[in-house]
Amino acid sequence: MSMERGERTEASIKDVARRARVSIASVSRVMNGQPTVREETRNRVLAAVQSLNYVPHVGARSLITQKTNVVGVLLPDLHGEFFSELIRGLDGLARDRKRQLLLSSVHGQADEVAAALRALRGKVDGLVVMSPHVDAELLQRNLPRALPIVLLNSPADGIGCSTFTIDSYRGAREATKHLARRGCRRIAHLAGPPGNWDADQRLRGYKDEMKRSRPGVRLEILPGDFTQAAGYEAGQKLAASRERPDAVFAANDVLAIGCLVAFREAGVRVPEDVAVVGFDDIPLASLVSPALTTVRVHIAELGRSAMEHLLVHLADPKGTKPVTRRLVPELVVRDSSEEPTDSTRRPRRPINPR
Repeated sequence: MSMERGERTEASIKDVARRARVSIASVSRVMNGQPTVREETRNRVLAAVQSLNYVPHVGARSLITQKTNVVGVLLPDLHGEFFSELIRGLDGLARDRKRQLLLSSVHGQADEVAAALRALRGKVDGLVVMSPHVDAELLQRNLPRALPIVLLNSPADGIGCSTFTIDSYRGAREATKHLARRGCRRIAHLAGPPGNWDADQRLRGYKDEMKRSRPGVRLEILPGDFTQAAGYEAGQKLAASRERPDAVFAANDVLAIGCLVAFREAGVRVPEDVAVVGFDDIPLASLVSPALTTVRVHIAELGRSAMEHLLVHLADPKGTKPVTRRLVPELVVRDSSEEPTDSTRRPRRPINPR
């Protein structure tokens, strides 16, 4: 094939084999450091690699070794402090074990998840997946049956994969119970997106605890989507309400922080007028003012634990059985829900709707 002046092409493994006068399999054995190659052959291959400036192609190498040393991670988002912390845990252990991370995010429905899974086939040795749309049929249709998979915060019925989940239901009950014990009666919930595993569990925990600790009280649930904008909008609505609640439990910290901003702008005092509790304990939660009470999830540790199990599975596929591990979160009480002292206690101020 002719080339235009100045055009360059990358050398292939075939070019190296031809230059060294050996088979492609011999080149592969040299590049993978296998000891069964004669010294003379090794020297010829390395000389050819250097003269051709050959860079091994991961995909081609995997056809022979069946390994890429790459681990795939499929998440519903890559933005925000929660996912930043999660990726930190996943990537930290992967790098310690000399593995590369291939990240992908999917914002759509099941068909987009399926397309992303198919795109990862042959490129990764194993996969960590967080998606509300994952089920046994979707995985079987789109991935090799033998590919090791670990699921994060995803419904796992009938899948047969290892799963690592946050006990969001229990955490939500603890958050709601804390507000009820503080004396709050009208506790509103800023919900996450419907169909999201965590959001659904936190909503269920809120409802069950309210029925237990505040029977007969009308539940106030505001829809959200785990964003600060949704929390801000909900906070504006609550601040302007004639029947403003005396507490808010938000399905995540980002929602709670958006609500805090709206309350501050409207003159609603936290916690004197309304107590606020979030969920996740992202790094920003302790830095906002007032510091946010929240349900602490060890987010980076969740990622690290999932990656640890996946790498154990890769090292011993036959000896590793699927596991189900549920991480129990803990309530961290900060200024946004502390009981006011006598010196700071003032009458609740009504906020007139505009």
